[in-house]
Amino acid sequence: MTESQTHTPLPDLTIHQALAGLERGDLTAVELTQAVLARIQAVEDQIQAYLRVTAEQALAQAEEADRRRQQGERAPLLGIPLAIKDVLVTEGVETTCGSKILQGFIPPYTATAVARLEEAGAILLGKTNTDEFAMGSSTENSAYQTTRNPWDLERVPGGSSGGSAAAVAAGEALGALGTDTGGSVRQPAALCGVVGLKPSYGRVSRYGLVAYGSSLDQIGPITQDVRDAALLLNVIAGHDPLDGTSLPEPVPDYTAALTGEVKGLRIGLPEEYFVAGIQPEVEAAVRAAVAHLESLGAEVLPISLPNTDKALPVYYLIAPAEASANLARYDGIRFGYSAGAENLFDNYRLTRGQGFGPEVKRRIMLGTYALSAGYYDAYYLKAQQVRTLIREDFQRAFQQVDVIAAPTSPTTAFRIGEKIDDPLAMILTDIFTTSANLAGICAISVPCGFDSQGLPIGLQLLGPALGEEAILRVAHAYEQSTDWHKRRAQLPTSAS
Repeated sequence: MTESQTHTPLPDLTIHQALAGLERGDLTAVELTQAVLARIQAVEDQIQAYLRVTAEQALAQAEEADRRRQQGERAPLLGIPLAIKDVLVTEGVETTCGSKILQGFIPPYTATAVARLEEAGAILLGKTNTDEFAMGSSTENSAYQTTRNPWDLERVPGGSSGGSAAAVAAGEALGALGTDTGGSVRQPAALCGVVGLKPSYGRVSRYGLVAYGSSLDQIGPITQDVRDAALLLNVIAGHDPLDGTSLPEPVPDYTAALTGEVKGLRIGLPEEYFVAGIQPEVEAAVRAAVAHLESLGAEVLPISLPNTDKALPVYYLIAPAEASANLARYDGIRFGYSAGAENLFDNYRLTRGQGFGPEVKRRIMLGTYALSAGYYDAYYLKAQQVRTLIREDFQRAFQQVDVIAAPTSPTTAFRIGEKIDDPLAMILTDIFTTSANLAGICAISVPCGFDSQGLPIGLQLLGPALGEEAILRVAHAYEQSTDWHKRRAQLPTSAS
């Protein structure tokens, strides 16, 4: 498959297009991987999506994929080059979580989700940049570099999976894995004009995911289109005995849900998601997308999620509390960075003081305070009680509708440095995404337009727990009847 034949540079192929070409013999895994690595070499200095590129390993895996295919072997992702967020451990490949405290850490094992990709024949290109320990909404909190949005290099790609989203948007990977604790797959997908899927809690194993908020974290795919998201979810979903929170439920073929039909489906439109302060172009694009789905035969119903306004304060009590416990393991003794102080107390203090960045320290202190004696009942326990109310809001809503539609982010991509010194303003970028994590439900972001500056806008579709088929069905029907997902960022430097 030459580029003149397809009119699409190889790095810009979707996963399913590339699989079709590989199956026909129009291209090889080596050719595809070489093309993506060439794109990385051409644009990475400007995008800075990767913390490390494993080119030699990727080419070796590509050669092996071609041998397997020549021998008649078939696997769901055989020969497809993908990127991995650097909070998922990879045996033999440095994993830092975007933090100095884990600089040089080489894991002795591989996360289950990543291992399942490799078993399915995927090629791993490298580890993508992330806000430190996934704490942030812009990928500016990485200890190593700031990733830039391919649509405007002066703007953020979103976070904390900004490296993965930017890599897919720039053609530096055909797809990627990110993680979503409060919106960190969906929000960067929206800001970079790609698809981001947060599966239901327990649908994908968290084994090998370096924990931020253990009751909230979920691994999800970032791709160019909805079919690709379904293909990756097919591979990574399913029970894992190594993860006690993994659900022992059968995994359907998610691509079977992509019928293109929404006739008869009920879509809820919550008034609480259209609040003062939302960028007018975002609201207009989302409402237009919902009207388009209605024109395709879906029934749109007004619904209410009355505890939506409490989601952010609840999230920013529960997530930091869990983080304060999870990050206690970084003590300068067992692994990672050590200050090498003369006594134990000073070593703890200096290791964490020098190794953690300001956002991580802020959340650890907030979480420790919320869990401390005298404040536990007033803050953490109360937050868990309100979390139950938020979950019950969604349960009632899904008795009336099949899917809920809303904006993914209140604005399009903001400028680098615009919010980094204003933690409250940064927190508010998660206003439409945290509820899904608190409730444990699934959600997806798909492109639904652009603002006047040419920046992408995301439509968020939320479904009940284990309702991925419904949101994929609606997202795919919308996507296939519009052309937003076909648009590509015009990079200052391009390579094929």
